[in-house]
Amino acid sequence: MGWKGTRRTAASAALAGVIALVLAAPPQVGAEPRSGAAQSPGTAPSSAAAPSFGTVAARQDASPTPPPPRLPRNFRGKGKWIVRDLGITVPFTWEGRDGDSQMTAGGPQYPIWFTNLIYRNTLYTLTYKWPGLTEHPCSRIPGFNLEMLNEGFEKARFVGRETLRRTPQRHVNHWRVGVVLPKLPPGNYPRLPLALGDIYVDEDNRGTFWQVLQFGVQNLYDPELDEWLVMDTFEHRPGTVTLPQRCEPPQ
Repeated sequence: MGWKGTRRTAASAALAGVIALVLAAPPQVGAEPRSGAAQSPGTAPSSAAAPSFGTVAARQDASPTPPPPRLPRNFRGKGKWIVRDLGITVPFTWEGRDGDSQMTAGGPQYPIWFTNLIYRNTLYTLTYKWPGLTEHPCSRIPGFNLEMLNEGFEKARFVGRETLRRTPQRHVNHWRVGVVLPKLPPGNYPRLPLALGDIYVDEDNRGTFWQVLQFGVQNLYDPELDEWLVMDTFEHRPGTVTLPQRCEPPQ
């Protein structure tokens, strides 16, 4: 759901949700193996997924592949939205109620302020503030809902079991989702990675999202095309979802 601007497709928007993808002066990335996992310090998992802020350590467990991420109908959480190349970190909230959901990053006193919503089968994005941005329309993609987002997650690839080195440490399952165009068979064909996302969900609850990296056209306003969300809390109880007045249809 971390998509901004008017040039978005439902597919790329879904990946950002979450979708979805960043701590003030985050710790250096390094690996601290758990349960005897073998990995060189300072390296990411062997599947070449992007290293996460707060640090991840791969765990070489032999247990079966867990079920993919699934955003719940009701939840509420707080954390940070980080745009590392701009040196910007702002407060972040993510809430869901009865299948609708809303992300809000920053506020009027911050250099970045936007909100993204899945609201009554429509995807909305409204960017109030962003460095260098002069247009502030409310973009709409009708026909998009929570079920479509979770269907996208069903196609995610499992990267591995990892530990986010924070306080407290989080034991997570790391997933990779992406949209690559055009869809061609294996071989020497030109391809464009339209949108990619690394999703870190609690190893005991695939509906608890702790961290998301998103990269691609949904991050068009950022020079490096990547942004992070990092959650400090995530509770499974109804949140508050409010459609901004600017996004309401004309009477």
